[in-house]
Amino acid sequence: MTRPPESRAGTVGVVMLAFGDEPWLPQAISAVLNSTGVEVNLVLVDNGCTSDAVDRVKDTPRVTVLRPAENLGYTGGCRLGAAEAHGEFLAFVNSDAIVDPEALARISTVAAEEGVGLAMGSIRLAEAPDLINTAGNPLHVAGLSWAGGNGSPATLYAKRRKIPAGSGCCFVIRRTLWDEVGGFADEYFAYHEDTELSLRLWQRGLTVEYVPDAVVRHHYQFSRNEGKLYLLERNRLALVLTGFQRRTLILLLPVLVVTEAGMLVTALTGRWLGAKIRGWRWLWEHRDWVRARRRQLQAERRVPDAHLAPMLTARFDPTNLEAPRGIGPYNALVGGYWRLVRLLLPRH
Repeated sequence: MTRPPESRAGTVGVVMLAFGDEPWLPQAISAVLNSTGVEVNLVLVDNGCTSDAVDRVKDTPRVTVLRPAENLGYTGGCRLGAAEAHGEFLAFVNSDAIVDPEALARISTVAAEEGVGLAMGSIRLAEAPDLINTAGNPLHVAGLSWAGGNGSPATLYAKRRKIPAGSGCCFVIRRTLWDEVGGFADEYFAYHEDTELSLRLWQRGLTVEYVPDAVVRHHYQFSRNEGKLYLLERNRLALVLTGFQRRTLILLLPVLVVTEAGMLVTALTGRWLGAKIRGWRWLWEHRDWVRARRRQLQAERRVPDAHLAPMLTARFDPTNLEAPRGIGPYNALVGGYWRLVRLLLPRH
């Protein structure tokens, strides 16, 4: 009998969430359990699966199924799953993402390095795995974030690099670090929570890394609906209001006002104005949480915004959606202003 290879990257507790039809769930779980070079256990959180997909995998060895009484969202589901998972590392893998056998070991090896906060794989489009889905998400000065490199040849992203934000599709973080930072904030529910976690790690003097040879094939379907747009806009503003230093916020105020005006017009023409207004209302009704979260994040930081400015972008150019009207002048205006603002950002 051939001896299984010794673990090179420790033990990984994998957290996966199930919601809706979940056509790829059994395949995603099988891929995780077939990982090489690392010992894995998987916690599956049923956030409202509407098919028999969870029942089909619930008795699989090394799989624990949790069924909360309600949909906890991505943030709450991840926190619940992470509390039950065991291992030196935590990996968060989407239920429609198929990890290559070596992927989790390679990501975990990078996540174990001194100075690294989290590491993510090379997320490819499942139907065209030579193309990137995301190789790390940009972070705009107004809090916007998107799938970086989407649709580009993977050969353009063949080298390991530091990235502004990791993707929640597949990333690994040390268990002790996850516990130290408290994981995701439940209040985000879904969207931008991976961006906020990445920003917090950068602010602690840690890095976020892209691992090119850790391939993950993602059955990615970009969608826009009123509920998603509400969360995206609400959480974008929550990230900006809590994550940046006070002086940075003051300096960026003209950019934020222009961006809000543009988003308001986009919401009006796109017929999701109600969602945009609901986002503002939520922030006002939860202003005590926003203030408390801001105090927490600013107290945690060890690196000022001036040192983090190079990783931020003033150009909004996602490839997975049609550019809104006026994006050219907007990018030119914000880009010029940001060059001036960077000279005045807080350095302590």
